[in-house]
Amino acid sequence: MGALDEPDLCSGKGCRAAATHALLWNNPKIHTPERRKAWLACPDHLESLRSFLGSRGFIRDVVEHEKGADHAV
Repeated sequence: MGALDEPDLCSGKGCRAAATHALLWNNPKIHTPERRKAWLACPDHLESLRSFLGSRGFIRDVVEHEKGADHAV
């Protein structure tokens, strides 16, 4: 299987599962309000990653992820 066939992977520590969602976030102390960074999540890590970012006030949106999509702005 070549690199083009490989799925985008979840951002969960050590996770090798295919990402199904993108968590869009920013740190208001260092990013402008319109800036978005993205973490990818598989179904198993979606809630834990959302909780981690949410508890810090960083989460801005959660969207479905399609392979190769660049969600960062």
